[in-house]
Amino acid sequence: MPDDTVGPVSAIDELSRGREAYAGRAWASAADALHAADARTPLGPDDLELLATALFMLGREEEHYATFERAHQGHIECGATPRAARCAYWIGMKLFMGGAVARGSGWLARAKRLLEEGDGEECAEGGYLLLPEAFRRHAAGDCEGAIATAAAATEVARRFDDADLFALAAHSQGHFLIALGRVHEGLGLLDEAMLGVMAGEVSPVPSGIVYCGAISCCRSAFDPRRAEEWTGALHAWCERQPDMLAFTGDCHVHRAEIMQLHGAWSDAIEELARASQRATRTGNTRVAAQAAYRRGEILRLRGEFAAAEDAFREAARDGCEPQPGLALLRLALRDDAAAAATIRRVLSETTAPAERAEQLPAFIEIMLAVGDLDAAREACAELEAIATDRPSELLAATLEQMRGAVELASGDATRALPALRRAIEAWQDLHAPYEAARVRVLLAQACRELGDEDSAALDLDAARESFSRLGAVEAAGGGRDTHGLTARELEVLRLVAGGATNKQIAAELFLSDRTIDRHVSNIFVKLGVSSRAAATAYAYEHRLL
Repeated sequence: MPDDTVGPVSAIDELSRGREAYAGRAWASAADALHAADARTPLGPDDLELLATALFMLGREEEHYATFERAHQGHIECGATPRAARCAYWIGMKLFMGGAVARGSGWLARAKRLLEEGDGEECAEGGYLLLPEAFRRHAAGDCEGAIATAAAATEVARRFDDADLFALAAHSQGHFLIALGRVHEGLGLLDEAMLGVMAGEVSPVPSGIVYCGAISCCRSAFDPRRAEEWTGALHAWCERQPDMLAFTGDCHVHRAEIMQLHGAWSDAIEELARASQRATRTGNTRVAAQAAYRRGEILRLRGEFAAAEDAFREAARDGCEPQPGLALLRLALRDDAAAAATIRRVLSETTAPAERAEQLPAFIEIMLAVGDLDAAREACAELEAIATDRPSELLAATLEQMRGAVELASGDATRALPALRRAIEAWQDLHAPYEAARVRVLLAQACRELGDEDSAALDLDAARESFSRLGAVEAAGGGRDTHGLTARELEVLRLVAGGATNKQIAAELFLSDRTIDRHVSNIFVKLGVSSRAAATAYAYEHRLL
């Protein structure tokens, strides 16, 4: 028998080096050393778990599964049934989340059977197996049952002082609470779960899951400040593990979203390129799709419409619904009918309040553009109801902006102004320069309708400066003085100037006679004229056509 303790580098040396590298989160070194030790003398199940984790963090998933299965079998042979069940749980959950539902369900069923056939003593592993049940209940629409099941898992974690289980269970419970609209409670649980992660008490894989899940929940809760805080923490965690691939794609996407909000669009594009590269290396199409969609949004705002379309198509190809970005792109390209049809379809298919709140602002904007004021007002009322149930600075800013836009389109600049003032203050507090600039354009329109030309000019100048600094398309187009007219009203004015009757305009634009009557009336009010001839003269004099 060869003596594995002698020679240039012994199996014991390699094992010690691998364990040390693992403790230091040097994943490539840990995997190399543990592989070398395993080649000399097969590793025991505990060390196989270390190797499996290192492989997962490196994005080598197939090797990870094979190694974890060896660890699972090793625990069975050693009579460590709970540990074998825990391995089966992790294999099952990762397969399930990766889309391999049948294999994942099989491993979870095996974990449950192992515990049922064991000695009957309660153990922490029983708490882990409550989590799939909680998610099953949530998927079936039983939110209260999901919350109760996750809470039971949290209690098991406390009883057995299992930091990994507590972080996962508290995070899951918080997620379910936020989905149910109990946002304050849910965020509190997420923060508590993150405490253990930040303190280094939680293992690497659960840490990554909780980091990414907490940020995702902050987005669902429309809490950009909290999302920014946890995204910074996630980035620092990733930076301390330079050879890690797992979770890093999500991190880059989250950072890009924060950069976009704050107007750092070029930096966001670079961050999204990193996300795409990481996603490609690990075969993570979900992250690739999210990165493509976010890139499309920034390109749309910069006026790079062809590139934006390509990005949205890439997102759709990888399984991400490219909305509302694609509908807003159609609106920017003046294809109002396509924009309206798309956003109506998307909203009709969306039921969850948080998801509807993401689509409603685009719906309102497009409905105002096509002249469907009733639909815009109804959507604004729904957005207000969601914002009341789920208080957040982001939703409040969005709601006030939409209120102001609807009142302005209704011809009531006096009622629009207070809402727009509140909106711009809220966006400035959130350090969101693009949104603040868009509100300034609306403020300028409202001031002009009330005869305050000086204030209108100041707001337009400030908006143009912001658009120019951001590189936004509005620097060239949206900053153009339209004298308060919407894109649809400008289109109607063009046809009026061409001598078309209201009935002919309605047929041309596929709108009702009543809608055209309202457009023409709004045009007269905004331009301060009382006849079609005067509106035509005004349009040519001020180069509106």
